[in-house]
Amino acid sequence: MVSKMAAQAASGLSDPRKQTLNPGDIAIGVIIGRTSEYFDFFVYAIASVVVFPKLIFPHHDPVAGTLYSFAIFSLAFIARPIGTTIFMSVDRVFGRGVKMTIALFMLGTSTVLIGFLPGYDTIGPTAIVVLCVLRIGQGLALGGTWDGLAPLLSLNVPEKRRGWYAMIPQLGAPLGLMIASALFAYFISILSPEDFLSWGWRYPFFVAFAVNVVALFARLRIVVAKEFMESFAGRYLEPQPVFRTLRAEGGNVVVGTFAPLASLALFHMVTVFPLSWVFIFTTQDTSRFLVITLIAAAFGVAAILASGPLADRYGRRTLLGAGAVAIAAFSGFAPQLLDGGDVGEAIFMILGFVLLGISFGQSSGSVASNFAPQNRYTASAITSDLAWLFGAGFAPFVALFLSSNFGLLSTGAYLLSGAACTLIALLTSSRLDRAER
Repeated sequence: MVSKMAAQAASGLSDPRKQTLNPGDIAIGVIIGRTSEYFDFFVYAIASVVVFPKLIFPHHDPVAGTLYSFAIFSLAFIARPIGTTIFMSVDRVFGRGVKMTIALFMLGTSTVLIGFLPGYDTIGPTAIVVLCVLRIGQGLALGGTWDGLAPLLSLNVPEKRRGWYAMIPQLGAPLGLMIASALFAYFISILSPEDFLSWGWRYPFFVAFAVNVVALFARLRIVVAKEFMESFAGRYLEPQPVFRTLRAEGGNVVVGTFAPLASLALFHMVTVFPLSWVFIFTTQDTSRFLVITLIAAAFGVAAILASGPLADRYGRRTLLGAGAVAIAAFSGFAPQLLDGGDVGEAIFMILGFVLLGISFGQSSGSVASNFAPQNRYTASAITSDLAWLFGAGFAPFVALFLSSNFGLLSTGAYLLSGAACTLIALLTSSRLDRAER
């Protein structure tokens, strides 16, 4: 594969210096892809709190049922690196378009089948097994949705605007959350609790399937275009065997995994966990809190946008370090605001999303530049998988377990550990310095 790319480069057809792609065209594909993936993600996450504890674990108390639900939630993060390994082989043999088609249809099928899932009272423990299998299917499929557009974007932008373009892929998270929150808030507000638990919750999963189909064609239209395929080859954004890549880039993968842990730990602390706390331990209306989440996510969008100019002015490493310090400070007092009623909840969510946006907006911006060109495509994918696994995969479970046993303040320990990991990774990485120059 490397010799093939070298021959292409020698012919001048794929010389990276001669590749000129409009960053705006790449950005469109990135935003469409990430928003659809995060929408799927948050549809499942919200259902993990308001549906599955009652539907799948009806004979357990709310806390235990939600903890079991969060345990199943984490399965996708465990399966995702496995999916990346499998689909990288598909990519090498059949091409990026075939890989993405299979992965997105697998993701959509797993998602829509969850929408048809009978409850425990209907099929007994089989409901738990089926949900686990479908959640693993989602995780495996997510490993195959890596299209390489994000690293391609980072390599086709002006050097002085790398921070601005690095934040574009991250916009998909709050946008996907806003759409998912709006859908669930609507159905919860217009339906009785019985109707919502019986059939209303299923509609967001059906919408997620439709969004996946639309996103698939939109992304394929970009990825298989001739100029993009030539640029992928010219930038050496081609798949390599995962284990060979890990042997070559192990140190950089470790740094790339731990550098964003502060923002990824905060990610679920302001998205999934607060909903579980409010739903279980307060009398607040669920749809009202989802609206608060939607509004707070809009602040997150603004903060992500602001992270671009800030990173370009002060440096990505400086911004990530400052964000980790701010998240550490936030962990010391903010969780208690969730016990402060509507005002406290709103302050926690808005402040949390602002910090998340500033930090998360640049959390993946330097990953692609850390790796040798021939390993960049695969190493970026596996690093992202591992960062999400260690930084966010178990966050809702850990936060709910700690808060239900030791109080809300104890959840700050999880955030603090993420901030410490980020600061240690930044201090031990000399590559990030060179990436931002």
